[in-house]
Amino acid sequence: MNQIDLNGRVAIVTGGARGIGRAIAERLLASGAKVSLWDVNAEALENASRDLANAGTVHAAQVDLADLASVQSAAAVTAAALGKLDILVNNAGITGGNAKTWELNPEDWRRVMEVNLNGPFYCCHAVVPHLLQNGYGRIVNIASIAGKEGNPNAAHYSVSKAGVIALTKSLGKELATSNITVNAVAPAVIATEMLGQMTQAHIDYMLSKIPMGRFGKKEEAAFLVAWLCSEECAFSTGAVFDLSGGRATY
Repeated sequence: MNQIDLNGRVAIVTGGARGIGRAIAERLLASGAKVSLWDVNAEALENASRDLANAGTVHAAQVDLADLASVQSAAAVTAAALGKLDILVNNAGITGGNAKTWELNPEDWRRVMEVNLNGPFYCCHAVVPHLLQNGYGRIVNIASIAGKEGNPNAAHYSVSKAGVIALTKSLGKELATSNITVNAVAPAVIATEMLGQMTQAHIDYMLSKIPMGRFGKKEEAAFLVAWLCSEECAFSTGAVFDLSGGRATY
């Protein structure tokens, strides 16, 4: 495994108890960071905290990303417990199922926007002041190729991820002279339990678009995120890094 030096850094990973988030947390811990797992699922948090306890310093906070007060409280508690905040990985997200735009349940649309778009905004709103105080920071937002291309039967998900890309670009420019970088990763499909929220037809459609003919691995996403979290990644900000097996060609 290639080594990335995150010794002395404190990282928050939203959705950190499961899937890509947990793989990211594992990689950051292996790189020397202290990691706070933020997740809405208390049982998953307990399991992840137990499993990762021997990998390094692990903190856990049950957080509802759709609730600004919950996010603000978690940021304050995490900073107090771990001493400071250096890194924010906005990973948590939901798919909201699949349907044509005019057949989407408005409640599904609202919930996807709350978690996938409002959540990263709330986290940045709560964490950036800590990074500014430290004079250093790395923010990585997990977007999606769907946010660039617009997947059919997934308008809510696609729009939310397009918003994450725009948030990345705006915030990256705002913090460009603050020693704080803001970048996004745009995966195609990564093999996780999240696929269970989609129809098989939609899964097959997405796989058919990937020239490599396979889904991405959690570990591949985790390594890219870990590099974006590093001090060496200092001259990229407001950028979107594709992780698509060749799907994106622009």
